[in-house]
Amino acid sequence: MAARQQHDAGPPRRAQDGRSIRWAAHRAARREQLIDAALSVLEETGPDFGLQQVASRAGVTKPVIYRHFGERAALVEAMADRATNLLMARLMPALFAESALLTRIRLTIEAFLGFIDESPTIYRFFARRATLDGRDVVGVDKEFVAEALTSVLREYLRPFDPAGDRIAPVWARGSVGFVQNAAEWWLESRAMARDELAEHLTMLLWAQIDGIARRHGVTLDPDQPVTVEGIAALLGRSS
Repeated sequence: MAARQQHDAGPPRRAQDGRSIRWAAHRAARREQLIDAALSVLEETGPDFGLQQVASRAGVTKPVIYRHFGERAALVEAMADRATNLLMARLMPALFAESALLTRIRLTIEAFLGFIDESPTIYRFFARRATLDGRDVVGVDKEFVAEALTSVLREYLRPFDPAGDRIAPVWARGSVGFVQNAAEWWLESRAMARDELAEHLTMLLWAQIDGIARRHGVTLDPDQPVTVEGIAALLGRSS
């Protein structure tokens, strides 16, 4: 009898587990929907958006937002994380693309300019938010990109200079800050077309790379992939 009772108790537990999984998936999907709606409202109406606007955009009531986030600040935190993920989804494939170095530089710059151009209010909101509550979302993103760029530069700088490990972080942060400052100036001034700015920034960064290579007697082809082994071979031939 006990064995039979244990056997009969199995299906309800499995059914309950299935319902829990479906409910968790539903909650996760609803949460993502609310974040998307909030970012859309922010981009259209500016930083003073209200939860009722978000609820209307998502097709729910305000209590649904409170149930998922508790308060507006928690929703804004989730929006910041989503904005970061959207930006990184553009930048990282470009930065680590298997293509010519000049192309990688151009793709990365175009990805960043495209993001801030298409979502200027979102970018401004999180860039300025650090002065309001201390969380510097853009600063954190900037540091993340600089670290990723550092890892790329270390690899290429080592054949040129044993001190490449120390030089790479300096160069990476200088490059990221250079592009960011120019991009933010452009976002407000619109002094030139986006493609023109991307081309100027690309060539200026390439000039740094080309200059260091030539300083060591190496001429790089901007339209060909650059490998560490290739650089080492060129340095060997030039010595």
